[in-house]
Amino acid sequence: MFGRAPKKSDSTRYYEILGVSKNASQDDLKKAYRKAAIKNHPDKGGDPEKFKELAQAYEVLSDPEKREIYDQYGEEALKEGMGGGGAGHNPFDIFESFFGGNPFGGGGSRGRRQRRGEDVVHPLKVSLEDLYLGTSKKLSLTRNVICSKCNGKGSKSGESMKCTGCQGSGMKVSIRQLGPSMIQQMQHPCNECKGTGETISDKDRCPQCKGEKIVPEKKVLEVIVEKGMQNGQKITFPGEADEAPDTVTGDIVFVLQQKEHPKFKRKGDDLFVEHTLPLTEALCGFQFVLTHLDGRQLLIKSNPGEAVKPDSFKAINDEGMPMYRRPFMKGKLYIHFTVDFPDSLTPDQVKAIETILPRPSSQLTDMELDECEETTLHDVNIEEEMRRKQQAREEAYDEDEEMPHGGQRVQCAQQ
Repeated sequence: MFGRAPKKSDSTRYYEILGVSKNASQDDLKKAYRKAAIKNHPDKGGDPEKFKELAQAYEVLSDPEKREIYDQYGEEALKEGMGGGGAGHNPFDIFESFFGGNPFGGGGSRGRRQRRGEDVVHPLKVSLEDLYLGTSKKLSLTRNVICSKCNGKGSKSGESMKCTGCQGSGMKVSIRQLGPSMIQQMQHPCNECKGTGETISDKDRCPQCKGEKIVPEKKVLEVIVEKGMQNGQKITFPGEADEAPDTVTGDIVFVLQQKEHPKFKRKGDDLFVEHTLPLTEALCGFQFVLTHLDGRQLLIKSNPGEAVKPDSFKAINDEGMPMYRRPFMKGKLYIHFTVDFPDSLTPDQVKAIETILPRPSSQLTDMELDECEETTLHDVNIEEEMRRKQQAREEAYDEDEEMPHGGQRVQCAQQ
């Protein structure tokens, strides 16, 4: 009996812990608790306090009577005794009752530590447009889950026998002769029990999994690629890898692999694009249209009277990549200009240019020219030239190395 009704207090914390809204259905609560509890389970390196809070929130909100009291009067009412209390239950008991037993096998953190299953890693190819705009991709995967008919026991009776091949250890030792008085000892999983250490009689095998304890299951995962994500970034689905008895389920991890873009290059939050200008436009002004990653048409033009030098860069603010988790902020778009010079000019073209761009006044006199030796310029591919010279130096070095020891390259003059 209560002398007075408790005051209304905050009744949103449990919903925030589970990450659901106040009008969440029971299915929504189950999904939220399942995902968060597996992720934060201490056997998977999770936070024990967070795991405890999740269990407490789920215990209250999954009970219609307790949820109604909590929604009206908050945590204090439950602590005072209305609805049978709201705290003090073992979080591992709640976890196991939710799953119908510990899905990891064994007794959780109260028993021996479980082996953790391997994470399954998948590459996910995405375009630069996907990373700029954000996208979602639905992927169908097949994974192993614990057999629901036998709860991962593999037998109809739930019993099993110790494997006689490995005496229940799950491992066998084999010896291989390598040579006289030399042997190699190797340890490998027992092939009779597949490393489990136990066997099941043919008559007692589970009809659904045939004694394998696991069955294949198809699952569709929706991978959300957020704006501004990077090449190589990981998107993790906790506890969605292959299940196995006595094993903490691993994660499915998608690793983003950006496909090369024909026009744009990305460096962090910035974008780079190459553009070649004819010499006339570099000197007299230019304008061109650039189609951005989201389909917008950007008009790029020079300032009046501005000459663009070869190998120069121009930047446009806020037209780079969206920043991850801050999509309204963007990097810069850099344009790298190359100037296309003509291969040759006619005498009339030279005279016309000289009238507009006169030569420097410091010309050589005839006397100074007579004292100079005239040369001839040749076109050259400098990279190919340097590569050929390097190869010649390496061949000469190899020849020196092949000379017999003590050999003299230069003979002394006879006295």
